[in-house]
Amino acid sequence: MSKPRLVMVGNGMAGVRTLQELLQAAPGLYDITVFGAEPHPHYNRILLSPVLAGEQTLDEIILNDWPWYAQNGIALHAGWTVTHVDRTRRVVHAVNGAGEVRTATYDRLILATGSNPFILPVPGKDLQGVLGYRDIADTQAMIGAAASYRHAVVIGGGLLGLEAANGLMKRGMQATVVHTGDWLLNRQLDAQAGALLQQALAERGMQFKLGAQTQALLGNAQGRVRAVRFADGSELPADLVVMAVGIRPNTALAEAMRLHVHRGIVVSDTLQTVTDPRIYAVGECAAHRGVAYGLVAPLFEQGKVLANHLAEHGAGRYPGSHTATKLKVTGIDLFSAGDFEGGEGTEEIVLSDPQGGVYQKLVLKDDRLVGACLYGDTAHGAWYFELVREGRSVAEIRERLMFGNS
Repeated sequence: MSKPRLVMVGNGMAGVRTLQELLQAAPGLYDITVFGAEPHPHYNRILLSPVLAGEQTLDEIILNDWPWYAQNGIALHAGWTVTHVDRTRRVVHAVNGAGEVRTATYDRLILATGSNPFILPVPGKDLQGVLGYRDIADTQAMIGAAASYRHAVVIGGGLLGLEAANGLMKRGMQATVVHTGDWLLNRQLDAQAGALLQQALAERGMQFKLGAQTQALLGNAQGRVRAVRFADGSELPADLVVMAVGIRPNTALAEAMRLHVHRGIVVSDTLQTVTDPRIYAVGECAAHRGVAYGLVAPLFEQGKVLANHLAEHGAGRYPGSHTATKLKVTGIDLFSAGDFEGGEGTEEIVLSDPQGGVYQKLVLKDDRLVGACLYGDTAHGAWYFELVREGRSVAEIRERLMFGNS
């Protein structure tokens, strides 16, 4: 008897993790086909920054090489973009760079299409030398630019923007980070931690323009970007502009398939699309209970639930994820969770040692830890996150709370 056919659109971290969980739970249950738009096997997208910085090679960040797919009976079509899905006949249509067409029929379909970098809709966004930062091709383009040009402007003061600026500096470019916020990583850090981070990065040569609104990108006669113009009329020289201002779920295929999309492809607790139970969505493209997650941990949690459902091992459900942010920005450890800004009705316990490069803030409300922001020393971050998530009283350990779970 023939196996049911499982087709996956996307070859990224959430999708492949789902397949790994499925292969472990129910090896050989499905005939599996994967379409990946990039001409590469599965790689660790998180490690693109070390590749940009010259600390690792592309080969070193491959997580599942070509033989892995063959060994697990997976037909991988790398470099093939899915253009259309016929839901009535359950057929996936894909095209490659040469214009050739390939099809695959499915009994179950996983959409793991990830997300796209958001490109500011300003004049000049289509100039040569203006890039997003999302995949290997973007990384290679930045490495190539660094070999020929001097001035880089990175728009976005989040983690990706800072890592891009650091990598370009290590490639010999002068990098300026442009950010609309008043401090760096303003979604993950409070103002004091953000200021410490800026000072540390400035000492390494990174430059900043904060509270700045990009108005336009200016080009030269050859059609390449030459400067960034801001709303206050000032300009900044730029041979390379990297947009790192956020991501948007990649839902174009789902919309063409007439699946329900709202902040992502809307899925149930079993990761099935609410429109068609034969079709699942996982990862950054999926919207569960109104939330599209962009961190790795929730995506892996989704993958486990989805694999469990495909393996027909009961009715495991995904309830959503509690998230904490643990980052290492160019060697500096950072952590935040919960309501780390505090405010009315909250109390703060703060340890600040700017000279030693350590800052810790714990936010309490009604004798419960509701938020934490750590800079420099994040050893107890996981314990603080557990306290925030569980919401239990810390009244009895309040006086030693700052010193962690010792």
